Amino acid sequence: MAFAQPEPGGLMAPQRGGLAVTACMETLQVGYLHAVAAAAGCSLAQPFPDNGIDWHVSHSAPGHAVDDEVTIKVQLKATYQVPPRPTGPAFSFTLDNAHLAKLARTPVSVHKILVVMLVPRTRDEWLRAGHDRLELRHCCYWISLAGHPVTGRTRTVVRIPTARVFDDRALCEIMTRVGRGGRP
Repeated sequence: MAFAQPEPGGLMAPQRGGLAVTACMETLQVGYLHAVAAAAGCSLAQPFPDNGIDWHVSHSAPGHAVDDEVTIKVQLKATYQVPPRPTGPAFSFTLDNAHLAKLARTPVSVHKILVVMLVPRTRDEWLRAGHDRLELRHCCYWISLAGHPVTGRTRTVVRIPTARVFDDRALCEIMTRVGRGGRP
């Protein structure tokens, strides 16, 4: 009879569930979005049925000129095809043309952004917890694709700026611009 061997430090490797990796990636990015929205003081709503937009994010602030509460639509994507911590000013991400057309439409009454999460290939690297923190690995980046052309036959490559890390401060800045009547 063989027994499982402990990992370094004496802990056994966890037996992960059988859920598909892509479903797990989706759940991880939703957790990331929830954490960012909570820190930014935003509320979340999930449209039902999903018509190609994953979430509506709303932000209330007395300084908004357009309304006391502004909303943006968020499309989430996750990939392990691009390694975490990409080098350079941007990385390439491929979208189905139908998704791009929905995100690129202009003018709109409610702005849309694409949020792309880069995750390590191994689920063991997705999460780190300690007594003073919970880290979700690795990072989400955002872009507004309003007006972006569809260039491929069925899919189009878009460039996601690495400077646009999606965190609570970025979300607050996006909401402030939209609240002043501007774009994300």
